[in-house]
Amino acid sequence: MSMETPLTDATDDDASVTVSQLQAELGGSDEEATTAASDIVSEVQTQLFGDATFTFEESHVKSSLDELLLSLVGLRSSDTHGKQLLDDLAGEFDTVLSPGTVYPRLHELCDDEILEQRELVQTKEYMLADRDEVRNEIATAARQHLALGMVMHAALERGEFA
Repeated sequence: MSMETPLTDATDDDASVTVSQLQAELGGSDEEATTAASDIVSEVQTQLFGDATFTFEESHVKSSLDELLLSLVGLRSSDTHGKQLLDDLAGEFDTVLSPGTVYPRLHELCDDEILEQRELVQTKEYMLADRDEVRNEIATAARQHLALGMVMHAALERGEFA
């Protein structure tokens, strides 16, 4: 059987799925994107904490989940399905979230037309629908987190904490 032979009746064009499409969907992760996310996280941790150990707290990851999901989708050229995004969150942010936490956020981002969802054979793949809106969402969240962090840092330096 040819790698491009449809697995369904050839008369049903919409339902035709090739073996290579299945393999691509079920295959390994997007190594470039995984490396890009890892590189970014490692670089930030090194800049902020040097060689000191740092671990992300689940509550903070959850509070920034939309922006993190948008960032992860934006860094990937493929494998932007829910399971891979869950794996990325676990691998890069030390946070194991349930599908019941992540999938509703992905669906809401689609409902808000920030992400697009494409049906594959056994899963759904997510893509950026509005790159400008994604950039604005991430930039706004980054400014908010940075400003709050700087206020807390200044309070630590100037305050009289026991």
